[in-house]
Amino acid sequence: MSRYWSEKVRNLSPYTPGEQPKIEGLVKLNTNENPYGPSPRALKAMQEQATSGLCLYPDPECLELKEAIGRYYDQPASRVFVGNGSDEVLAHAFQALLQQRRPILCPDISYSFYPVYCRLYDVDCIQIPLGDNFEIQLGKYARENGGILFANPNAPTGRCLELGQIDSLLRGNRNSVVIVDEAYIDFGGESAVALVDDYDNLLVVQTLSKSRALAGLRVGFALGREELVEGLERVKNSFNSYPLDKFAIAGGAASMADHNYFEETCEKIVATRERLSTGLGVRGFEVLPSLANFVFARHRHHDAVALSQALRQKNILVRHFLQPRIDQYLRISVGTDDQCRMLLQALDTIVG
Repeated sequence: MSRYWSEKVRNLSPYTPGEQPKIEGLVKLNTNENPYGPSPRALKAMQEQATSGLCLYPDPECLELKEAIGRYYDQPASRVFVGNGSDEVLAHAFQALLQQRRPILCPDISYSFYPVYCRLYDVDCIQIPLGDNFEIQLGKYARENGGILFANPNAPTGRCLELGQIDSLLRGNRNSVVIVDEAYIDFGGESAVALVDDYDNLLVVQTLSKSRALAGLRVGFALGREELVEGLERVKNSFNSYPLDKFAIAGGAASMADHNYFEETCEKIVATRERLSTGLGVRGFEVLPSLANFVFARHRHHDAVALSQALRQKNILVRHFLQPRIDQYLRISVGTDDQCRMLLQALDTIVG
């Protein structure tokens, strides 16, 4: 511990990302990456940026990308904010919208970056317990708050709220911002962007890392009314005027425009997810209903840590969280059919 650290840094417990080991032949099902790769149109658009024009700064407004996102969601570009991955977008939202006198509300089991940001930005937070079946109980959020934040589908559970439930929450919570983190929405859920016209306190955060297979590019965005987006822009322009490079802007815009490739790969992942859930059930797992590109499952008779370690010995990575209530569950990303078949075959030898 450095004697030059500030008191805040001394007290931080940083977020721990999923492993990215360099092991040949690894079946990597631990970080919810899309196994099918980016749109060919996105790759072509990025290749075209590799010119002498790289000596110039990118567009600080990222207008090409904002317009592409706006066209996809039938929203004006003025309602779109973009950043270096959805994590940065969320960080700016914490600074711009969630530093209030009253505590924010979020689920007790969710994306583990939320409590990290609360500590980093001195945001008071009340964590609302999930229900017995790991569902977000929005009725418990009907209380005074400085903002509400939740992931939908939730991570790491994969459970998804219906749009009508979110609409009801917004009708009863007019005086603070509601942020819906939709990193996995394209795998079966219905986006809350449909409610942006009706609620000036709704911010929807998404990423191109999952359904668009651009995790290595780091592109995130938010959609909300102009007043919310202006707050995010004020923070961004006080921090980094150029969060996205030319490759990210061009590749992201092209990806948003390639509807056929997007729908085709999402449908593949959804179909594989259902086969994987069935296969795990046959092998003695209890699998939560998921509308994400992962499943959350526990075995009835085998310890989760032991299973994770046994799979690792067979060059298969899954994610385990050492957290109360979920420490017997494994989060398993949906890979290709072949990758999931290898996982199930390995489990046959482990659990019998």
